[in-house]
Amino acid sequence: MVATGKISGTKAKVWDEEEAEEVHSNFYYGKIIEEEGYLELSLVEALHLVDRDELEIVEDDEVLDREELFQRFSEEDDEFDQKYAAYSDLRERGFIVKTGFKFGTHFRVYPRGVNPYKEGPKEEREHTKWIVHAVPEDYNQSYEKMSRAVRLAHNIRAKMLWAIADSERQVTYYEVERVTP
Repeated sequence: MVATGKISGTKAKVWDEEEAEEVHSNFYYGKIIEEEGYLELSLVEALHLVDRDELEIVEDDEVLDREELFQRFSEEDDEFDQKYAAYSDLRERGFIVKTGFKFGTHFRVYPRGVNPYKEGPKEEREHTKWIVHAVPEDYNQSYEKMSRAVRLAHNIRAKMLWAIADSERQVTYYEVERVTP
């Protein structure tokens, strides 16, 4: 089944309840907004699902093509290119990828088979495995910013990965950790 979604600001929404449940239950894409009755997807999630032929984005009864969506999403988010490269790569490797916004980074990543919405006590393997920040290959930053990111990852028992996306959208990951002598 191919779900139908519509763009709403910086999100895509799937309003059909059956389609929303199908997309969400397939590796935890998006977030079900129960009080409103729709599935909310980030732009990277939406484009990834379009690329997998699991979602169509419709506007004025017309299906938008992938190139138009990529262009629009890139205009909406100047980091979209590298975020999409990292997100897609992680998803293709079978990981569950959710927003990392509350941690000040792009993504939080869970091992295969983990429910990121589980409430209550979690086993060690059910916690966030990595927090990931996607950057272009020519990115520069301060040591202070890197240190904050690493400390935050450490505080939530995760590892900090920098996803470096090159001009061909190939992604190389670097794990940065704090070492104390």
